[in-house]
Amino acid sequence: MIDITGLGVATVTTVLSEIGDLQKYKHPQQLVNLAGLSLRENSSGKFKGQTTITKRGRSKLRRALYLAIRPLVAHNPTFKALHHYYTKRPDKPLRKQQPLIALCCKLLRVFFVIGQKQCQFDGSKLLQGIPQENTLQAA
Repeated sequence: MIDITGLGVATVTTVLSEIGDLQKYKHPQQLVNLAGLSLRENSSGKFKGQTTITKRGRSKLRRALYLAIRPLVAHNPTFKALHHYYTKRPDKPLRKQQPLIALCCKLLRVFFVIGQKQCQFDGSKLLQGIPQENTLQAA
């Protein structure tokens, strides 16, 4: 996990200390829920409100992920391309803090796979689902 460009030792240890043993989780969504980054709609009766994160998780984990994702977007070509795709995609582009929160969830999923399979980080697997012209422009 430390081999990911843009992540430091302090960041990885903070995230892992909040998460604990990655082998006890069966699905990466459990980590997203633990961090309080799952989405919910604030609505009542006929009123349909905005969709926000729940914040019903560990605030230190959320803070560590947010502080980790900002240098990743700046220095890691994979996360830079994903951020560019999320903000510039033609259908429903994300605005303001939304792409950073989505990338925090993506980083948690990356940690989950690395912890479960004991493999190296491969950025090309993260970029498989997005069109190639967006990744080439951002990188």
